[in-house]
Amino acid sequence: MATATTRAPRILLGPACLAGALALLPLGYLAVRALERGPGFAWSVMTTEGTAQLLGRSLALAAAVVAACLVLGISLAWLTVRTALPGGRAWSVAVTLPLAVPSYVAAFAWLSAVPGLSGFTGSAVALTLVSYPYVYLPVAAALRGIDPAQEEASRSLGVGPSRTFLRVVLPQLRPAAAGGALLVALYVLSDFGAVSLMRYDTFTRGIYTSYQASFDRTPAAALSVVLVAMTVGLVALETRTRGRRGHARTGTGTARPAVPARLGRWTAPALAWAAAVFAAAVAFPLGTLGYWLATGNRSTWDPAGLFGTALTTLGVAAAGAALTTVLALPVGVVAARHRGRAAGLLEQAAYAGHALPGITVALSMVFFAVRYATPLYQELPLLVCAYAVLFLPLAVAATRAAVLQSPPVLEDVARSLGRGPLNVLRTVTVPLAAPGVAAGAALTFVVCMKELPATLLLRPTGMDTLATRLWTETGVASYADAAPYAAALILLAAVPSYLLGRKR
Repeated sequence: MATATTRAPRILLGPACLAGALALLPLGYLAVRALERGPGFAWSVMTTEGTAQLLGRSLALAAAVVAACLVLGISLAWLTVRTALPGGRAWSVAVTLPLAVPSYVAAFAWLSAVPGLSGFTGSAVALTLVSYPYVYLPVAAALRGIDPAQEEASRSLGVGPSRTFLRVVLPQLRPAAAGGALLVALYVLSDFGAVSLMRYDTFTRGIYTSYQASFDRTPAAALSVVLVAMTVGLVALETRTRGRRGHARTGTGTARPAVPARLGRWTAPALAWAAAVFAAAVAFPLGTLGYWLATGNRSTWDPAGLFGTALTTLGVAAAGAALTTVLALPVGVVAARHRGRAAGLLEQAAYAGHALPGITVALSMVFFAVRYATPLYQELPLLVCAYAVLFLPLAVAATRAAVLQSPPVLEDVARSLGRGPLNVLRTVTVPLAAPGVAAGAALTFVVCMKELPATLLLRPTGMDTLATRLWTETGVASYADAAPYAAALILLAAVPSYLLGRKR
């Protein structure tokens, strides 16, 4: 008899293929554009010395930010989940709040306070402080799911705390940490706002400059192809790092809660560490915005316009998060339950659009709408589809992790009782994975609110979001006028970030 682990994914292959096709749409655009003047010209662009420099600079920045985020994310997750850190519940919420800070706001805050902090160092600092929660959240969730009996057995054999963590706990955190690191790397490679403000040339800035410099899109498309190749390589590396070992356990929680480790004389340093990260990632940008709000000319502010722009931002982000979650569900289930080549290809396809700069995804959507779906041109559905392409990996990673933690034996039991694959999916798989899926939807909602380049190109005529208004005012150096929009964006994005911390 076929089991749920073999039959349920087959039912989802159709919807998963649809999601993968949407995610691969920008690649079709790149293929058309990059080869428009022949393979030889595209190859000459991809093999120039300038392209090699962009490749090295982008990889160096991604490596530095990933390493820093792993240190921050794992250490904070351990402190808030497995130790008796004073105010641990409050800290677990506080350290997720950097998700609400757009990278370009963080970059502006640091650059305005420390003008010399630009280039590689400034970009690494800004991107690390806004992206380490991508590692913290999955690692914290994994720590809650690890049975403490394994650590106690190690300690009973005379192994010290440090070696127990390295030999018992850390290997079990590898899938969660690797998934979070992949999201951070893709975030860094696709970032445009922070590196532009910090004047650090990466692929995204190089592609944007190429698009702006000429009507010929072929060089920019060729550069984008290199960026896609880097993405595929990173996804393949993460898949190997993750391994093929299952991590399911029976029930909705651990056999019993882990006893929090007492910090003793390390209590003060631990509190100082958590406070320093929060101050640099959240308090400092808010303080900078507070300065501009206090020194700005309030007579030029438009409260009604600000309120309307905020409502528009919430509506567009909600639509983007809803579509992305619906598309990610079949892909995440197939990736978690199916071991075949098709599942791997679908998962890699879902990640393809995330490393593309927003401007490339937006132009591919324009290309598609003008040629094949004219009524969608400069309409809201096109922008929502662009959000789905850009942020599908966030929802897929959350769904896959949630499904992996739901034991497949429960699906097998349901099938043995005569339930069909769709019924098993609806009554067993999805309910067990619902908390993780909801967390992915909330995370997607936050990043949709902060997205900038695709929104600038695809928004309907006359529509503004908080991100586009902020960028417009910042572009003309009206920092005081931009401050209300930046503050509103951070406050709105802080709500789902706070709920993510509370739910965790």
